[in-house]
Amino acid sequence: MLSLVGIMVIALGCGIYVLNYYHASEEVLTFLADTEDNVGIIEIEEGLFMDGPGTETALIFYPGGKVEYTAYVPLLARLVEGGIDCFLIKMPANLAVFGANKASAVMAQYEYDHWYIGGHSLGGAMAASFAGKNDMEGLILLAAYPAKAVDERSIEIWGSEDGVLNADKLQAGDAFFAQEPEKVVIRGGNHAQFGNYGEQKGDGAAQIARERQQAEAAEAMLAFMNK
Repeated sequence: MLSLVGIMVIALGCGIYVLNYYHASEEVLTFLADTEDNVGIIEIEEGLFMDGPGTETALIFYPGGKVEYTAYVPLLARLVEGGIDCFLIKMPANLAVFGANKASAVMAQYEYDHWYIGGHSLGGAMAASFAGKNDMEGLILLAAYPAKAVDERSIEIWGSEDGVLNADKLQAGDAFFAQEPEKVVIRGGNHAQFGNYGEQKGDGAAQIARERQQAEAAEAMLAFMNK
């Protein structure tokens, strides 16, 4: 059995791990202050509801592991302006493994004809897990891959300079799709630039601006959801 000291050391280690996360960049605050009227951002129990002119389709988005959820507001705002309402989920300890089923609470409170789920990195993996157990219109994976069977129509988007994404596991993940996923490689993009939280340890150097990477990602996501 663990001693009291051992338990305290483990608890301290866990606490340090949880507190060490990627914070949303200062530009996110500027973006929120300058957001146009056609993107309403409402704080809800599950995170943020980004409400725009669309009324039929919604995306539930899970953030990357150890990334502050608000870092994805600029990316999702592009979708909202394109007619897709978005729910950006705040995860316990910034880890989607502790909130993989949070989409259920959102879907129980709001009514849309078409529900999509997606996420970045670890958030994408957990979104895929949720999609595998629930009836969704489609699955969007940003620098992520599934680890369990997925029946939904899916799209995978990643950057060519991504140094965090495991290419072998990405390829192996194809075996879990019942339908062949769309694949979009953003030339010059990396792992971290899907969000606004600075550089990520182990990532490759991006060859394009963050705004361009997010614009290309949003374009592919909108095309996928509007089919």
